[in-house]
Amino acid sequence: MSAHEFRALYERLRRGAARSTEDGRTGALRHVTPERVVAAVAEVRLGRTVSLAAPIETVPGPDDAEPAVHRMTGPAPDDLGAEGVHFATDRFAMNVHGDADSHLDALCHVVFDGELYGGVPASRVTAQGARALSVGLVADGIVGRGVLLDIPRLRGVPWLEPGDHVTPDDLTAAEAAQGVRVGPGDLLFVRVGHRLRRTELGPWNAATARAGLHATAMEFLAERQVAVLGGDGNNDTAPSAVEGIPFPVHVLAMQAMGIHLMDYLQFEDLAPLCMQAGRWSFLCVVAPLRLPGGTGSPVNPIAVL
Repeated sequence: MSAHEFRALYERLRRGAARSTEDGRTGALRHVTPERVVAAVAEVRLGRTVSLAAPIETVPGPDDAEPAVHRMTGPAPDDLGAEGVHFATDRFAMNVHGDADSHLDALCHVVFDGELYGGVPASRVTAQGARALSVGLVADGIVGRGVLLDIPRLRGVPWLEPGDHVTPDDLTAAEAAQGVRVGPGDLLFVRVGHRLRRTELGPWNAATARAGLHATAMEFLAERQVAVLGGDGNNDTAPSAVEGIPFPVHVLAMQAMGIHLMDYLQFEDLAPLCMQAGRWSFLCVVAPLRLPGGTGSPVNPIAVL
């Protein structure tokens, strides 16, 4: 896609995205109405819960030069055999926006042409934290109907190779093959098989080579009024297929349309259960950490079937 074609797509999607609702919900979360949350509860039939997050990495790798740091702070060695009450304690720190750990991107995460979503000046992101569009927008969580579209299953392969794209035609074909339809307010999860490939072949530098969605797939999300997009990779393909624009999906989804993204999830537990149950929709609960001014958060989405 040329830079000119991308700009035209960006402007179309940006014009079609309302900024907020009367109750303060910002961006695509306006599609998650109370009525749709109530309807999503009806997706629960088996009483099964499945995590969509991968275990947090603490060992450096080709895709994780800055792994999370987990350090035990207690008990002291002398306390291990001592009488009385003692506590095991620890500290945890991580790079939220890495290429290995599951995380949610706040709408302040993407700056394009000096602006955040809705024309908010990028200067609202300061050294002390984001003063607008932070992860605080989802402090009460996101609850709605989740839909998993399994693109490798559609194509008859275990995973998509790095550099491959998911197109709008792939998404509609996956719907037909799986007997499901993405609708307004849905949390859309697109499997490219990144996690399975990483498990089978080992980690690689995902910053330079990964499967993801093509920029034109964002038209599908706009048409269906999707509220949240999650992938088992970065959602963006690398290298970028758009001339001069890295991370075009992030730019279009977040900065133009106001869609929260979740990157580097894992669907290897969910997909077999969906296949066994013969249904690819479910109740989904997303509960980010309450980080004032944060640009994102570690996340552990839970699918309830």
